[in-house]
Amino acid sequence: MRKPKIKMQILKEDKGYSAFVNIGADFIGTQGNNFEELKINVLDAVNLYAGDKGLSYTIDEIQFELELPSFFEFYKVINAKALSERIGINQSLLAQYIKGVKKPSPAQTKRILKGVQQVGRELAAVQFV
Repeated sequence: MRKPKIKMQILKEDKGYSAFVNIGADFIGTQGNNFEELKINVLDAVNLYAGDKGLSYTIDEIQFELELPSFFEFYKVINAKALSERIGINQSLLAQYIKGVKKPSPAQTKRILKGVQQVGRELAAVQFV
């Protein structure tokens, strides 16, 4: 049997984080007080599901998909004002996306993701002397 791809949706809750995915008719869900605990709980929950099917997963085989508010909660080091200027999105609008007041369109989401990924590539290329 071929392993299904696991793409866990991650949400920031009032206290901690939750993760869930539907695989066909099956639902896998868990929570954690912080992201490290969440990853451990996700791996346990996925392997509980997979064990019944004779499968096993590592954490590297599980993809985590974050909504914008959760992403910016995880990566507080990213300055939303600077990012908005860099990608050409109104700062107030980006702040509303981050707070969950408004939901970005797929095109806006792609634009934000492209900007974040560009910053990541630039940071990965940095060398200190």
